[in-house]
Amino acid sequence: MTVTDRSTPASEIGRGPLSRWSAAVYWALVIELLILLTALPGLLALVLLDRSVSNAPLVALCLVPLGPALGAATYAWRAYLVSPPDQRDLTPASWFWRGYRLSWRDVLAWWVPMLVVLALLAVDVLHAGAVVGQGWAVASLVVAVALLVWAGNALVLSSLFAFRTRDVVRLAAYYLAARPVAALGNLTLVVLGATLATVTTDRLVLALATLAVACLVRTATPVVADVTARFTSPTD
Repeated sequence: MTVTDRSTPASEIGRGPLSRWSAAVYWALVIELLILLTALPGLLALVLLDRSVSNAPLVALCLVPLGPALGAATYAWRAYLVSPPDQRDLTPASWFWRGYRLSWRDVLAWWVPMLVVLALLAVDVLHAGAVVGQGWAVASLVVAVALLVWAGNALVLSSLFAFRTRDVVRLAAYYLAARPVAALGNLTLVVLGATLATVTTDRLVLALATLAVACLVRTATPVVADVTARFTSPTD
Protein backbone atom coordinates (compact mmCIF):
# COMPACT_ATOMS: atom_id res chain seq x y z
CA MET A 1 0.00 0.00 0.00
CA THR A 2 1.41 3.38 -1.03
CA VAL A 3 -0.05 6.69 0.08
CA THR A 4 0.78 10.33 -0.40
CA ASP A 5 2.59 12.33 2.27
CA ARG A 6 0.69 15.61 2.22
CA SER A 7 3.21 17.79 4.07
CA THR A 8 6.25 19.50 2.56
CA PRO A 9 8.85 21.92 3.93
CA ALA A 10 8.28 25.65 4.00
CA SER A 11 10.47 28.54 2.84
CA GLU A 12 12.95 30.83 4.60
CA ILE A 13 12.04 33.39 7.27
CA GLY A 14 15.28 34.21 9.05
CA ARG A 15 18.25 32.80 10.94
CA GLY A 16 18.31 34.58 14.31
CA PRO A 17 16.72 33.20 17.50
CA LEU A 18 14.40 36.22 17.76
CA SER A 19 13.10 35.58 14.25
CA ARG A 20 12.49 31.93 15.07
CA TRP A 21 10.62 32.66 18.30
CA SER A 22 8.59 35.39 16.63
CA ALA A 23 7.66 33.02 13.82
CA ALA A 24 6.61 30.33 16.32
CA VAL A 25 4.38 32.77 18.22
CA TYR A 26 2.91 34.06 14.97
CA TRP A 27 2.14 30.54 13.76
CA ALA A 28 0.54 29.67 17.10
CA LEU A 29 -1.69 32.75 17.13
CA VAL A 30 -2.79 32.44 13.51
CA ILE A 31 -3.52 28.72 13.75
CA GLU A 32 -5.46 29.23 16.99
CA LEU A 33 -7.60 31.93 15.37
CA LEU A 34 -8.25 29.72 12.34
CA ILE A 35 -9.24 26.79 14.56
CA LEU A 36 -11.77 29.00 16.33
CA LEU A 37 -12.98 30.49 13.06
CA THR A 38 -13.61 27.18 11.30
CA ALA A 39 -15.23 25.65 14.39
CA LEU A 40 -17.16 28.82 15.26
CA PRO A 41 -20.71 27.67 14.36
CA GLY A 42 -20.48 24.70 16.68
CA LEU A 43 -18.64 26.59 19.41
CA LEU A 44 -21.25 29.35 19.51
CA ALA A 45 -24.01 26.78 19.88
CA LEU A 46 -21.98 24.99 22.55
CA VAL A 47 -21.78 28.14 24.67
CA LEU A 48 -25.58 28.34 24.74
CA LEU A 49 -26.09 24.76 25.90
CA ASP A 50 -26.62 23.82 29.53
CA ARG A 51 -24.07 21.36 30.91
CA SER A 52 -26.60 18.58 31.47
CA VAL A 53 -26.59 14.88 30.60
CA SER A 54 -29.54 15.28 28.26
CA ASN A 55 -27.52 17.63 26.08
CA ALA A 56 -24.68 15.16 25.42
CA PRO A 57 -25.88 14.41 21.85
CA LEU A 58 -26.12 18.15 21.13
CA VAL A 59 -22.63 18.72 22.51
CA ALA A 60 -21.33 16.05 20.15
CA LEU A 61 -23.11 17.73 17.25
CA CYS A 62 -21.57 21.09 18.16
CA LEU A 63 -18.10 19.55 18.13
CA VAL A 64 -18.39 18.19 14.57
CA PRO A 65 -16.74 21.26 12.92
CA LEU A 66 -13.84 21.04 15.38
CA GLY A 67 -12.52 17.82 13.82
CA PRO A 68 -11.57 19.24 10.41
CA ALA A 69 -10.24 22.36 12.14
CA LEU A 70 -7.87 20.28 14.27
CA GLY A 71 -6.91 18.27 11.20
CA ALA A 72 -5.96 21.43 9.32
CA ALA A 73 -3.99 22.66 12.36
CA THR A 74 -2.16 19.32 12.45
CA TYR A 75 -1.20 19.71 8.81
CA ALA A 76 0.00 23.29 9.35
CA TRP A 77 2.08 22.47 12.42
CA ARG A 78 3.64 19.49 10.67
CA ALA A 79 4.72 21.77 7.82
CA TYR A 80 6.28 24.11 10.35
CA LEU A 81 8.07 21.46 12.40
CA VAL A 82 9.58 19.51 9.48
CA SER A 83 11.19 22.63 8.05
CA PRO A 84 14.73 23.56 9.14
CA PRO A 85 14.64 26.42 11.69
CA ASP A 86 16.09 28.89 9.19
CA GLN A 87 13.72 27.86 6.40
CA ARG A 88 10.33 28.42 8.02
CA ASP A 89 7.91 30.82 6.42
CA LEU A 90 5.24 33.18 7.71
CA THR A 91 2.26 31.73 5.87
CA PRO A 92 0.52 29.49 8.43
CA ALA A 93 -2.89 30.40 7.01
CA SER A 94 -2.03 29.00 3.59
CA TRP A 95 -0.85 25.74 5.14
CA PHE A 96 -3.96 25.58 7.33
CA TRP A 97 -6.38 26.06 4.45
CA ARG A 98 -4.49 23.60 2.28
CA GLY A 99 -4.67 21.02 5.06
CA TYR A 100 -8.36 21.73 5.55
CA ARG A 101 -9.09 21.26 1.87
CA LEU A 102 -7.14 17.99 1.67
CA SER A 103 -8.29 16.29 4.85
CA TRP A 104 -11.70 17.50 6.01
CA ARG A 105 -13.57 14.55 4.49
CA ASP A 106 -11.05 12.02 5.79
CA VAL A 107 -11.21 13.47 9.30
CA LEU A 108 -14.99 13.64 9.43
CA ALA A 109 -15.25 9.99 8.31
CA TRP A 110 -14.05 8.83 11.74
CA TRP A 111 -14.56 11.99 13.81
CA VAL A 112 -18.37 11.89 13.64
CA PRO A 113 -18.70 8.21 14.67
CA MET A 114 -16.22 8.84 17.47
CA LEU A 115 -18.32 11.74 18.79
CA VAL A 116 -21.41 9.54 18.76
CA VAL A 117 -19.64 6.88 20.82
CA LEU A 118 -18.22 9.48 23.22
CA ALA A 119 -21.67 10.97 23.73
CA LEU A 120 -23.04 7.54 24.69
CA LEU A 121 -20.11 6.91 27.03
CA ALA A 122 -20.56 10.34 28.61
CA VAL A 123 -24.16 9.51 29.46
CA ASP A 124 -23.00 6.34 31.20
CA VAL A 125 -20.31 8.19 33.17
CA LEU A 126 -22.60 11.05 34.22
CA HIS A 127 -25.36 8.65 35.24
CA ALA A 128 -23.04 6.72 37.56
CA GLY A 129 -24.93 5.46 40.57
CA ALA A 130 -28.32 6.62 39.31
CA VAL A 131 -29.04 4.61 36.19
CA VAL A 132 -25.88 2.54 35.73
CA GLY A 133 -23.55 0.99 38.27
CA GLN A 134 -20.25 2.55 39.35
CA GLY A 135 -18.30 -0.26 37.70
CA TRP A 136 -19.96 0.28 34.36
CA ALA A 137 -19.37 4.03 34.61
CA VAL A 138 -15.66 3.51 35.34
CA ALA A 139 -15.38 1.12 32.41
CA SER A 140 -17.08 3.69 30.16
CA LEU A 141 -14.63 6.36 31.33
CA VAL A 142 -11.65 4.12 30.56
CA VAL A 143 -13.02 3.37 27.07
CA ALA A 144 -13.60 7.08 26.46
CA VAL A 145 -10.02 7.94 27.41
CA ALA A 146 -8.66 5.13 25.22
CA LEU A 147 -10.79 6.37 22.34
CA LEU A 148 -9.42 9.90 22.71
CA VAL A 149 -5.85 8.57 22.79
CA TRP A 150 -6.61 6.59 19.61
CA ALA A 151 -8.09 9.75 18.08
CA GLY A 152 -4.74 11.50 18.44
CA ASN A 153 -3.15 8.94 16.12
CA ALA A 154 -6.13 9.00 13.79
CA LEU A 155 -5.96 12.79 13.50
CA VAL A 156 -2.29 12.68 12.51
CA LEU A 157 -2.79 9.86 10.00
CA SER A 158 -5.86 11.34 8.29
CA SER A 159 -4.41 14.87 8.20
CA LEU A 160 -0.96 14.07 6.84
CA PHE A 161 -1.60 11.01 4.68
CA ALA A 162 -4.20 9.96 2.13
CA PHE A 163 -5.27 6.72 3.80
CA ARG A 164 -8.67 5.12 3.44
CA THR A 165 -10.83 5.45 6.54
CA ARG A 166 -10.59 1.78 7.44
CA ASP A 167 -6.80 1.97 7.21
CA VAL A 168 -6.77 5.04 9.47
CA VAL A 169 -8.88 3.16 12.03
CA ARG A 170 -6.62 0.10 12.01
CA LEU A 171 -3.29 1.94 11.90
CA ALA A 172 -4.29 4.36 14.65
CA ALA A 173 -5.00 1.36 16.87
CA TYR A 174 -1.85 -0.47 15.75
CA TYR A 175 0.43 2.45 16.62
CA LEU A 176 -0.94 2.63 20.17
CA ALA A 177 1.14 -0.48 20.85
CA ALA A 178 3.78 -0.16 18.14
CA ARG A 179 4.77 3.39 19.18
CA PRO A 180 3.87 3.60 22.89
CA VAL A 181 5.76 6.88 23.38
CA ALA A 182 3.37 8.61 20.99
CA ALA A 183 0.40 6.98 22.75
CA LEU A 184 1.74 8.19 26.10
CA GLY A 185 2.01 11.69 24.68
CA ASN A 186 -1.61 11.50 23.52
CA LEU A 187 -2.69 10.28 26.94
CA THR A 188 -0.86 13.16 28.60
CA LEU A 189 -2.70 15.66 26.42
CA VAL A 190 -6.05 14.03 27.24
CA VAL A 191 -5.35 14.11 30.99
CA LEU A 192 -4.11 17.70 30.92
CA GLY A 193 -7.08 18.82 28.83
CA ALA A 194 -9.57 17.12 31.15
CA THR A 195 -7.84 18.59 34.21
CA LEU A 196 -7.89 22.11 32.80
CA ALA A 197 -11.53 21.81 31.79
CA THR A 198 -12.45 20.57 35.27
CA VAL A 199 -10.35 22.96 37.34
CA THR A 200 -10.84 26.05 35.16
CA THR A 201 -13.10 26.07 32.11
CA ASP A 202 -13.38 24.27 28.81
CA ARG A 203 -12.91 27.63 27.07
CA LEU A 204 -9.31 27.65 28.27
CA VAL A 205 -8.80 24.25 26.63
CA LEU A 206 -10.07 25.70 23.34
CA ALA A 207 -7.78 28.71 23.74
CA LEU A 208 -4.81 26.35 24.02
CA ALA A 209 -5.89 24.12 21.15
CA THR A 210 -3.07 25.25 18.86
CA LEU A 211 -0.43 24.35 21.48
CA ALA A 212 -2.07 20.99 22.08
CA VAL A 213 -1.97 20.22 18.35
CA ALA A 214 1.67 21.30 18.13
CA CYS A 215 2.51 18.91 21.00
CA LEU A 216 0.49 16.17 19.32
CA VAL A 217 2.42 16.57 16.09
CA ARG A 218 5.73 16.57 17.96
CA THR A 219 4.97 13.40 19.94
CA ALA A 220 3.63 11.70 16.81
CA THR A 221 7.03 11.98 15.10
CA PRO A 222 7.79 8.23 15.50
CA VAL A 223 4.40 7.34 14.02
CA VAL A 224 4.83 9.70 11.05
CA ALA A 225 8.37 8.44 10.44
CA ASP A 226 7.26 4.81 10.41
CA VAL A 227 4.28 5.50 8.15
CA THR A 228 6.49 7.47 5.76
CA ALA A 229 9.07 4.68 5.60
CA ARG A 230 6.56 1.86 5.18
CA PHE A 231 3.67 3.29 3.18
CA THR A 232 4.90 6.21 1.05
CA SER A 233 6.83 5.96 -2.18
CA PRO A 234 10.29 7.57 -2.47
CA THR A 235 8.96 10.13 -4.96
CA ASP A 236 6.19 11.49 -2.64
